[in-house]
Amino acid sequence: MALCIFKVLYKHPGEDGKEGREIIINVGGIKYLLPWSTLDEFPLTRLSKLKFCSSYDEIIQLCDDYDEDTREFFFDRNPSAFGMIVSFLAAGKLMLFRDMCALSFQEELRYWGIEESNLEKCCFRKLFQKLQELAEMHKEEDMQMSKETTCVLVEETQFGQFMNKLRDMVENPHSGLPGKVFACLSILFVATTAISLCISTMPDLRAEEDRVNAINRSPIALPGECSQKCYYIFVIETICVAWFSLELCLRFIQAKSKCHFFRGPLNIIDFLAISPYYVSLIVVDDEPSEEAERPSSNSYLEKIGLVLRVLRALRILYVMRLARHSLGLQTLGLTVRRCTREFGLLLLFLCVAVTLFSPLVYLAENESGKVLEFTSIPASYWWAIISMTTVGYGDMVPRSVPGQMVALSSILSGILIMAFPATSIFHTFSHSYSELRKQHERYMNKAKQQRATYHVQCNC
Repeated sequence: MALCIFKVLYKHPGEDGKEGREIIINVGGIKYLLPWSTLDEFPLTRLSKLKFCSSYDEIIQLCDDYDEDTREFFFDRNPSAFGMIVSFLAAGKLMLFRDMCALSFQEELRYWGIEESNLEKCCFRKLFQKLQELAEMHKEEDMQMSKETTCVLVEETQFGQFMNKLRDMVENPHSGLPGKVFACLSILFVATTAISLCISTMPDLRAEEDRVNAINRSPIALPGECSQKCYYIFVIETICVAWFSLELCLRFIQAKSKCHFFRGPLNIIDFLAISPYYVSLIVVDDEPSEEAERPSSNSYLEKIGLVLRVLRALRILYVMRLARHSLGLQTLGLTVRRCTREFGLLLLFLCVAVTLFSPLVYLAENESGKVLEFTSIPASYWWAIISMTTVGYGDMVPRSVPGQMVALSSILSGILIMAFPATSIFHTFSHSYSELRKQHERYMNKAKQQRATYHVQCNC
């Protein structure tokens, strides 16, 4: 049993003031002795309040146990945290151990009556950051529980039970067999859409589409006028879009807040991915055949065809729907959101370095009198970005010795700049993944308990 010698004075009822000059504080098996002069500077702390206790009952309200013979106060608290508090009472500096949980230390501070503002700036910043992460985690957990766990809040009507089952199937793949089947079908259609988009860009299909467009003198290929392969691609796309439209409608129906539904990022992606298909159908159906032969109309249709091709490329956004079912993609999104400051600093460093090295390489190459690949300073920005990110396409290469020295400095600077925020981003990603995994486990356990409670209530 460790014994830390600090003098303490406790005036027990009936003592004459000359005796009982010491008090023993036992915290988690470790004994401390403190002088009252140290505690007098902090009158609102739990230890200072012991001085004004006049009975055993008042003492017990402030500690867990008290031995009147040895005048020893017992506290069933964390001894490591109390050691830091004792150091603060004696030396005036309150620190936070690196391996100590910040939230547990905050609870200890509140128990002992120590203000959090007494923490050193670095430790207070760490504690504040942990509190922000905890508040954000609880907010996300409550939002998810309100959206996905509705067994306890089920309505008594059949319509309410149907909506709850629909919500579990659409939003919670782990709710049962319907949810798992729905999630698997969603992933299957996303993969099918990505594969069909890749196949539609094959050279033979593109050549067939161009041939049909040349025959029709129209830049827009009609589904019925394309080859059999193109028709199959169109049918697959139609089936996938029909499924995504049905899924979007089901999510909209079961959503408790319609306004919140339209503000959801994944729902916005769904709208952007589905809309090009319907827009292309409307444009093709409204195309006047007698005006297709006019030069002005043909130019207009070429522009429409270009817009439609760009819109159809947005189908690749369906891949982002996998974030609904992938913990890794959710971790990536959470990391990007939490590391906005680090990404901003990285972008700032790159912009400053590019602005510095682009004029240098332009001047070095321009003064050498050799083949000018660096025609201007803005044109050198591309070279600086590619060099600093260590990509090195090789389309622009400095030929002179001064230009090569600038290139070497640019590459080394790029390596250092990219390495600065990489460690912080990696730790944030690792922490976010662990946090989401634990949050998912807590949610699943809580959902099981609520479902079991609801079934017991229904049976009763």
